[in-house]
Amino acid sequence: MKMHALSGGRLRMRKSVYLPTVEKTETIELPVICYLIRHEQGNILFDTGCHPSVAENAEDRWGSMAKVMVPINAPQDNLIAQLDLVGLKPHDIDLVVNSHFHSDHCGCNTFFKKATVICHARELEAAQAQEAEKMGFLPVDWKHEMPVETIDGPKDLFNDGRIVLIPVPGHTPGMTGARIELSRSGAFFLASDAVALQDNLERDLNPRNTWNTELSSQSMKEIRKMQAEGVRVLFGHDDKQYQSLRKGQEHYD
Repeated sequence: MKMHALSGGRLRMRKSVYLPTVEKTETIELPVICYLIRHEQGNILFDTGCHPSVAENAEDRWGSMAKVMVPINAPQDNLIAQLDLVGLKPHDIDLVVNSHFHSDHCGCNTFFKKATVICHARELEAAQAQEAEKMGFLPVDWKHEMPVETIDGPKDLFNDGRIVLIPVPGHTPGMTGARIELSRSGAFFLASDAVALQDNLERDLNPRNTWNTELSSQSMKEIRKMQAEGVRVLFGHDDKQYQSLRKGQEHYD
């Protein structure tokens, strides 16, 4: 089994969204990270990043959210182009796991017509609720015709312990991470926005855009337990960590 870290775009936001104690005018650049896991039983994507169109006209797709979450990547910096680098096309993807349904994590879902989408039942419920768009759930990005499979607890995708989905609610109601067990590279936990930055985990800091801070802190506590056991936690938007990762054609196995 192999795991590739792929770029799904890049954003600029106010740093105080993630680290509430910093000056409000300070900004931060955030990588948008997707993971391709090539398992013998299929090709799995964990998150799909931003839709390619937002690189040139984010407001057209995202509306007012584009003023808060500003894409700064080049037009060719998106998941579809990244898959080309590893010799895959959208129709080669069997499963799309969405950690949650914010637009920078499900923006390219629409391209994977032959895939089944997997998400937490509470995430789907939240995205379908009245005024869900005010919570950042935009139907243009998450609502498509592909089949959707929901989970309500841990899910071992292939019943072999190598890709296990683990609910880590707090950032959103159905926030889900993935524990990946690789033969040579060891264990990883794809935390997505359950832990956006290393500082959030180390200082138990909940970002301002957290849906439920109590649940978020509990999820981070469980993630720290995994970290103490030797699992490498991959944060959702930490640029320093992202720069250190093997990316694109390079992979972990």
